[in-house]
Amino acid sequence: MSASSLVAEAVWKAIESAGSVTDEQLSMLHFLYGKNLERATRIVDQRGVKRIFGEPSGRSIFQVVGESRRKEEYFCFAEQYCACYSFFYDIVNRGEQLCCKHQLAARLAAALGACIEDKVSDEQLALLLSKL
Repeated sequence: MSASSLVAEAVWKAIESAGSVTDEQLSMLHFLYGKNLERATRIVDQRGVKRIFGEPSGRSIFQVVGESRRKEEYFCFAEQYCACYSFFYDIVNRGEQLCCKHQLAARLAAALGACIEDKVSDEQLALLLSKL
């Protein structure tokens, strides 16, 4: 794990445990993520993050609204994967970013309790996941 990733994890853990974010933490995250953090905060402010829980298992996935005019929605796991083009191009292929704006928005909304929550059956969740 890179030094940047370790610093980011420490900041995320502090935000998650407090349930709020300080200006200093936002500044550190901005240094690490740049414009992606700005875009992610806009998505969170516009209530663009939904967390879909499967029942009875409690497993979940995030559905995050993009910023384009089409308002596409992307499924993602905040720390591992996003279905957007940027994830594959900038993160997987080029290794230029730690994560995409959708992953950041999901992680920030979850840490701050700002997700819209939806519950579906485990079968419905499995169907969603099979389309990734």
